[in-house]
Amino acid sequence: MQLVLSPVVEMVLRLLLATVLGAAIGYQRERAKKPAGLRTHILIALGAALFTVVSVFGFGDSADVARVAAGVVTGIGFIGAGVIFRGLRGNKGHVVGLTTAASIWVAAAIGLAAGVGLYLVAVLVTVLAVVVLMIPRVQG
Repeated sequence: MQLVLSPVVEMVLRLLLATVLGAAIGYQRERAKKPAGLRTHILIALGAALFTVVSVFGFGDSADVARVAAGVVTGIGFIGAGVIFRGLRGNKGHVVGLTTAASIWVAAAIGLAAGVGLYLVAVLVTVLAVVVLMIPRVQG
């Protein structure tokens, strides 16, 4: 037996899932005191999911969800670039923010997955991302 939901309920559930999953990654980044934290990751996952849900449900058969996904990926690249900068440690400049930029990129991908209804994939990637972000940094 398959549960059939109204399109409105389906859209709301997809957006809520993206919000919760974005929060999981954002909470880890917040606890690590990184520049992009809880609210940023929630908004990125939610925004990506909304663009996807609108393209899936709002435009009918004329929608090209792959184009929407490509647009989200491009836009997220600009946001990710904004958290990468050169910090000064001692006499050398080091690139700072790569992991946070990558977490933003993954949050957008999770939002896209939730938006198209790939619930298990979205949850699994969120768990994997949080586990990876919890790996201690190796000092060289």
